[in-house]
Amino acid sequence: MAAMNSELGGYAGRPPNAQPNPFESAMYGAGPGLIRTGLGAYGEKFLGSSSEFMQSNITQYLSDPQYYFQVNSQYVRNKLKVILFPFFHRGHWTRITEPVGGRLSYKPPIQDINAPDLYIPLMAFGTYIVIAGYALGVLGKFTPEALTLQFSRGLVGWFLQVVLIKGLLYSLGSGEAPLLDIVAYAGYGFAGTSLAMLARIFWSYLYYFIMPWFCLCTGVFLVKTMKRVLLGGPRSYERHPSRNHYFLLFLAVVQFPMLFWLGNISA
Repeated sequence: MAAMNSELGGYAGRPPNAQPNPFESAMYGAGPGLIRTGLGAYGEKFLGSSSEFMQSNITQYLSDPQYYFQVNSQYVRNKLKVILFPFFHRGHWTRITEPVGGRLSYKPPIQDINAPDLYIPLMAFGTYIVIAGYALGVLGKFTPEALTLQFSRGLVGWFLQVVLIKGLLYSLGSGEAPLLDIVAYAGYGFAGTSLAMLARIFWSYLYYFIMPWFCLCTGVFLVKTMKRVLLGGPRSYERHPSRNHYFLLFLAVVQFPMLFWLGNISA
């Protein structure tokens, strides 16, 4: 009995000699390669689709920043005329397109007076800060804190204009305009505001004649521009014309308190 238990124990301690399974060996050898190949293909597909998605969204919402700085002196001069005196603009308000890479693309500002740019808004904002600082000095109220307050006021006003225009376009069914387009449109108001502030330095009462004019011109310019953007997008604008006119009228009216607030110089 002891010998039998010893013999059984010996067999129990050793695994039986199992026959190798050729199919299992083949699958084991091919498994890591198949997994690596599958994961690699899936990763490339995922990264490729993610890259295309990010590129399409960046193009759609941010566009190319360099596009907005393709300007020259003639464009700046003519664009300022359109912004400050839109009633005298006899041309069309439609942007010009050209085929690029098999699809239509808008021409840069240097070739299209109706294209948005960031050069004029940034230069106008810088001029706005300089004139505000000079006006504070003339009034004997210049301090770094006062200039910082005016700078912050300008940024807040620009941001509110962006939110207003973006919300307007979204409510009218055309919320896919590039963000930098909206930033450019929102910043054009600093051109008229800077001129009105400059006039105030020489004669304070002149400010109250010039500023309403520039508020009206900025409102007309934005309404004309937003109409073009809306008509170039989904046709929901045509389904609710009366509501859309009220929204555009609201955008024009808001320019009066907004620009007067920006032009207010306080220490």
